Amino acid sequence: MGATKIISFAPAKINLYLHVIGHRDDGFHELDSLVVFADVGDRVQVEPAENTTFNVVGPFASELERSEGNLVLQAVNALSTHTEYAANVALKLEKNLPIASGIGGGSADAGATINALTELWGVHLDKRELFDVAFGLGADVPVCLFGKPAYMSGVGEILEPIQNLPSLPAILVNPNVSLPTLSVFDRFVLGNSKSGHISCMPNDIEGLVSVLETRRNDLYDAAVDIAPEIGDVVSLLKATSGCLLARMSGSGATCFGIYASEVDARLAASVIYDIQPNWWVAPTILQGNAE
Repeated sequence: MGATKIISFAPAKINLYLHVIGHRDDGFHELDSLVVFADVGDRVQVEPAENTTFNVVGPFASELERSEGNLVLQAVNALSTHTEYAANVALKLEKNLPIASGIGGGSADAGATINALTELWGVHLDKRELFDVAFGLGADVPVCLFGKPAYMSGVGEILEPIQNLPSLPAILVNPNVSLPTLSVFDRFVLGNSKSGHISCMPNDIEGLVSVLETRRNDLYDAAVDIAPEIGDVVSLLKATSGCLLARMSGSGATCFGIYASEVDARLAASVIYDIQPNWWVAPTILQGNAE
């Protein structure tokens, strides 16, 4: 047994671009996406207990499903089964990210839970084992488990590390709309997108934005059909001073704006909050790895 209490960060997952490049016979879609992680997110706390308990706090706690279907509880049971450790833990989830919002909240929580429990229980699993446990919980869970910039393809199971990616000052904005991924894919019409992999990664913000402008989020039109507010968010982001790129993340409804500096991002966040005080607005840094 390892430590007595572990807190693990579950960062928001952002799709800098998202191409849907095919439809599989099993009903799933083939994706290609450049994924990065923000410095805002949820937090998962685990500690030993006589029985499994699950407490949710934070600004979005009231909206979260606490049943056995919750990905945090699924992660506990999956890792317990794999390691044969008894799933007797007290779980506390600080839910800071909007629910069903295109930034991987549930998947990030599951990944953070796996990371916390492996440390709590003192178990040592290789990367392949961790991947298998995570992928059994959902296609987005492995990339969230590892929490590093990556190309994500297939249905999410193919991860390719990215080097020399600059950190990006940004803001995340959600118009207080929950948007289930399946609903967006039900509305989505497959086009002719190809892989958007970047052959030579720019190591500066302006260069990366220039490349990203030639990519897109293929799910945007379908998401806007369901939630027109997403279009309002993107328009407002584009109108803020210093915005270099505005785009929806994942299947929505959260959108992001990229800026040249943290000062520009924070000023833009303040402007948007003043205009739409009921929206969720979070200045952040999208974490890169350029030296």
